[in-house]
Amino acid sequence: MDDHASSFGAAAAAYARHRPDYAEAAVRWALEPAAGPRVLDLGAGTGKLTATLVSAGADVTAVEPDPAMLGELRGELPDVRALPGRAEAIPLPDASVDAVLAGNALHWFDMAVAGPEIARVLRPGGVLAGLWNVVDDRVGWVAGLARVSGSAAIGPRDTPAGWRAETAGFGSAERAEFPHGQRRTADSLVATLATRAGMLVMPERERTIVLGRIRAFLARTPETADGEFTLPMQTCVLRITS
Repeated sequence: MDDHASSFGAAAAAYARHRPDYAEAAVRWALEPAAGPRVLDLGAGTGKLTATLVSAGADVTAVEPDPAMLGELRGELPDVRALPGRAEAIPLPDASVDAVLAGNALHWFDMAVAGPEIARVLRPGGVLAGLWNVVDDRVGWVAGLARVSGSAAIGPRDTPAGWRAETAGFGSAERAEFPHGQRRTADSLVATLATRAGMLVMPERERTIVLGRIRAFLARTPETADGEFTLPMQTCVLRITS
């Protein structure tokens, strides 16, 4: 796990408060081929995907390596089985789940090690799916936000076209994209972008400059200058059935 992947713990409370949930239609599509309700949320973070899975009726086990993130998840979802662990060493028995889902986490896994581990815990015919929330830069002001923010805040997997390019290596995996959105104000959108991994590892002075530039853009943009607005998003899904 690199510095980016391990940077979230220090911002766990902000992550829990500001990161979006996942489109319910995307979660339903991800689980469609699963033979049963037992789902592993791998790299579960503070439980954003976990909560949507619970709402969908899944029997969820959440696994997360960072103690601060895991603490937030347990506080928000006390009835969910939540375990410390990594994708490369999953603390579950063989053939114990019908699906493994990862929300904005699959790209952090060392798949040379995690792939066999995921296959081990999946039942025959099981499903592996990665879900990513991306901003919809086909909307004009969102494209402007992406340009102003820079790759540390809105990176190569954070737009629909970028996501498709970044996941091309998964070959024959099925892909789908689902409309989504998050109600934000200028201040809360700045706070959301501040939880991005690239922002969290940025030197403090540079981080302050970037966030100030984003704040100034939002203040002069009619769609975001006053009160609440919806940030246009997509939940993108990569699905593999064994």
